Amino acid sequence: MLAQTVAATEIDLLVVFMIAAGVGIFVAKVGRFPYTIALLIAGFGISVIQTVIGVDLFPFELSHDLILLVLLPPLLFEGAATTEIDSFRANLVPILAMAVPGLVISVLALGFVGQFAFGFSILLSLLFAAMILPTDPVSVLALFKELGAPERLATLVEGESLLNDGVGVVVFTALLALAEESQQSGTPAAELLTPSRIGSTAIDIGISSVGGMVVGLVAGYAVYRVMANLDEHMTEIVLTLILTYGSFLLAEHYFHVSGVIATVVAGLFIGNRGAEYAMSPQTKLSVFNTLETAAFIVNTFIFVAIGATTPVQSLVTYAGPILIAIPLVLLARAIAVYPLTAIANRFVTREVPRNYQHVMLWGGLHGSIPIALVLGLPAEFAQRAQLNAMVFGVAAFSLVVQGLSMAQLLDRLDIVTQSDDKRLYELLTGRERATGAALEAAEELRQHGDIPSNVYEDFTAEYEREQEDLHEAISRLMQDNPELRREELLVGERRLLQREKGAIQDAMRDGVIADDVGDRLLEEVDLKLDRVNDGESTVDEGEEEYEEFWRTQANEFGLDTEPRREGADD
Repeated sequence: MLAQTVAATEIDLLVVFMIAAGVGIFVAKVGRFPYTIALLIAGFGISVIQTVIGVDLFPFELSHDLILLVLLPPLLFEGAATTEIDSFRANLVPILAMAVPGLVISVLALGFVGQFAFGFSILLSLLFAAMILPTDPVSVLALFKELGAPERLATLVEGESLLNDGVGVVVFTALLALAEESQQSGTPAAELLTPSRIGSTAIDIGISSVGGMVVGLVAGYAVYRVMANLDEHMTEIVLTLILTYGSFLLAEHYFHVSGVIATVVAGLFIGNRGAEYAMSPQTKLSVFNTLETAAFIVNTFIFVAIGATTPVQSLVTYAGPILIAIPLVLLARAIAVYPLTAIANRFVTREVPRNYQHVMLWGGLHGSIPIALVLGLPAEFAQRAQLNAMVFGVAAFSLVVQGLSMAQLLDRLDIVTQSDDKRLYELLTGRERATGAALEAAEELRQHGDIPSNVYEDFTAEYEREQEDLHEAISRLMQDNPELRREELLVGERRLLQREKGAIQDAMRDGVIADDVGDRLLEEVDLKLDRVNDGESTVDEGEEEYEEFWRTQANEFGLDTEPRREGADD
């Protein structure tokens, strides 16, 4: 009996991936068409056919637990692990502004208007707003990666999506408890929304968010310490997968705090500090390839499933409320995006430009998270069918219409997406890192006596020749594309300056330099970082274009510290 069940499940999964393969072939033939959106449309087609002929072609049923507990953690973790922590930190003010107060303002605005637009009670209207307004990291991450959006824009939109779900789930849970209490006791919703209840909800949001952050940091650090003392890439893959699901379950089911935020924080920690200090090159390749593959498989399933389980008949029945909800959702998001970004711009050195704000509005896609929340409503919940149809309807518009038009919007706003030369550069540098890792692995095998010397020499000769060819190709590409060279120069310089800053802080902690001297050196590094963040390099063609404080101080003591020029005689 069990064997039959397993076999049936395998057949069902095979059908899903056959659909995905067909969509992949279609996308490859058509050209630049978002793969995830194509999967969703294919799923919609299945749903329509199921409705017309009355036969279940898609065997799986989406549920609240399936999305939140099984599908979401690897997507959140992979998205966070591949986020550049320096870029995330540099844009933290606008990200937090949109993820926390931005979401709350949007929920309040839509909740207030929704009671008149949909005829809901204020509590039911707020509940709908809390379900539909969290932006979906699954959809945003997939779409922005495919379009090759600029790094900063991707960080802003993806960062908000990764963080606001934790807040959204807490708000939804609190409102759902109030709505159920109102329905069971017959108490009017307005009487339950007392200042004390609102205050306790705000406290719950704070505790859940901070608690999730702490759990994610502790879990991430624990796995990091194990990885730092281990050099076995297969075991480290297993540890990463344990952290992916373990941080979510630990936070959600044992500490009752935000599992979303815990997973995101753990992913940020391992993807940045862990990758830099606790992983060998081979382990990095293995871990990140595994995460990417897992995210791709889960994405494939979830987008087909959302499309295939869309209640087509309900969408037709509640077409009126859905058509009203779509512009209201966009309006509620606009009420948060523009004012809060304007306020955040006052506190940052690098402002978020207006064209980026337009993309933040239109790119706030709503998909798997809202669907998971609406599927979590109790079966006996009043107006569940209408809420279900409205969430699916708005999500369908968001993913298909907003998703398909994103590339055109980026072009109209003159936002440069990833060019062909940038893609080629990534291919070349990716292969260069791979050959470097292979050479290091070959050296380790030789030192341990696992390969004969003549085989080692054959390996190294081949990979060293390929490395030389790659270096030459990258050099020619940089010469032909000065803008690409400048962009990579700024990225590299930012990373080096962050390393400088860390070294100075370590020296201060160890007592190697006095605090006043360290503070002066840190101030100088921060000035350089500000220039780099503004797009102005302090290095050009091998010459330093910034006179450091130490040079002026040394010159006052009669030491000649003029910068040495490239090619100068010794």
